[in-house]
Amino acid sequence: MTLSNTKIFPVLLFLMALPMTAQTISSKLVDPKTQKGIPYATIQYGEHKGVITNDEGRFSFSLDETTAPDSIYISSMGYSKKGFTLAQLQDSVVLLQPKAIELSGVYVFDKELSVDDIIEKMVERVPQNVNKAPVKQRFFLRQSEFVNIDKVDFGFEKSTIEELNKELMDSIALSIPRNGHHYTESLGDLYKNNGKYKLDIIKAADLYDKNQVSSFEELGERMQTIFTQNIKPDSYLKIKSGIFSQKVQVDSILSDMEKEQAKEAEELAQNLEKKKNSGLVDSQRSAFKELLNELYYNENSKLDLIEKNNRYRFTLAGYAEIEDAGVYVIDFEPKRSSAEFKGRLYINIEDFAIMRLDVQNTERLRNFRLLGITYREVLYKGTMRFAQLPNGKYDLRFMDFTFGRYFAVDRPLKVIEKNKHVKGRRKQNELSLNIDFRMSPTQKWELVVFDQTVVPEAQFTNFTEDKTARATYMPTYDPEFWQGHTIMEPNQAIREFTVEE
Repeated sequence: MTLSNTKIFPVLLFLMALPMTAQTISSKLVDPKTQKGIPYATIQYGEHKGVITNDEGRFSFSLDETTAPDSIYISSMGYSKKGFTLAQLQDSVVLLQPKAIELSGVYVFDKELSVDDIIEKMVERVPQNVNKAPVKQRFFLRQSEFVNIDKVDFGFEKSTIEELNKELMDSIALSIPRNGHHYTESLGDLYKNNGKYKLDIIKAADLYDKNQVSSFEELGERMQTIFTQNIKPDSYLKIKSGIFSQKVQVDSILSDMEKEQAKEAEELAQNLEKKKNSGLVDSQRSAFKELLNELYYNENSKLDLIEKNNRYRFTLAGYAEIEDAGVYVIDFEPKRSSAEFKGRLYINIEDFAIMRLDVQNTERLRNFRLLGITYREVLYKGTMRFAQLPNGKYDLRFMDFTFGRYFAVDRPLKVIEKNKHVKGRRKQNELSLNIDFRMSPTQKWELVVFDQTVVPEAQFTNFTEDKTARATYMPTYDPEFWQGHTIMEPNQAIREFTVEE
């Protein structure tokens, strides 16, 4: 998934034309007392332009020296906002002094409001404060997927097919990687309009182990060969798991396999380029839908803070500033057992818009267990930050979100081949297993919006996505890949990512 030639040549020409005018600023933001990096701080280098530090406090951005600002302003909740020159930031460690949240009002109010009054006004103003107009956002999105396989045991008990023996089942269990990592990074423009999304991908990278994918494909082909060589086409399979059983015709399975193979061959011949080039934009659009669906004001979000705020207890923790705007700092926690989240709100004192929201679940969001199958949603954690647009509305500026699950299967599985056309004993073959499988997948999204502009609806409607954009596969992280582009800096795990040979 690399860029098409139509994208590459203009970019190369631009970079070749301006080799001496662009500079990249790289640094690390550190707490002077703890000497630890300050995560997700805002680095402002233009009126509506900025970058966010990563979870280690690292940041970088690229500037055209002809329009370089005199000062770069750095701010983070709990620290004093401070201006720096470009020279002070280049290849250095930047210290930001801690600043406690004010516990008493420092702003002039027409009327002192209780915390319940503030929440009521915030909820009332959501329709007026949330931007619904078409907008174009320059973004960087990093998706990290981690899969930990805690246990794989097929519990082999019996097989009448020589190839489907305990050694094979054990080797399959051992071949499944216990830890998988997949990182996708993309830079581009996102066009949003009332829940609809269009993407213009400038550049993207894909970091994962291709060997794991190919090994699973080979395993599937091997299992299919064993199956077709040992099972009679006119047989049927009786599949039993616990108290349930299902009857499946083998000839229909084989027929479906043949049809599917023929279909795949035809599609491969006719639509190879289409299939090769259309994946990135579609997958990124799906990622945006999944992520942005969790914004606090969306009806389908798991976070029910707006719709069911009466389930939460709110406490005024103090006052602070975000981008020179005064904010109420309000903590929330479950008041009833049916509430599932805790966190902190930063609500604009003037218009009661949420400028920042930090949230984490206090209970499992889902806890399903039936007949040996377990599914849990165990982690829901993140932060959302919003910036005011020229139209007075607020839209997303940054989002860090982690979603963790747990899935397990602990139940018997028996596959019996029967054939009614065989004289005597109808049972031909049998495979008996007792499966014990446990996995913990975690997804993490980091989305930074560097610049955003309200656009006419016609611009959104007339924009056509370029689905030839592809991501560059990386078996080892390449620090030069994003040279000249402003992104969120990778953390240590990504910088050290490499596929073991």
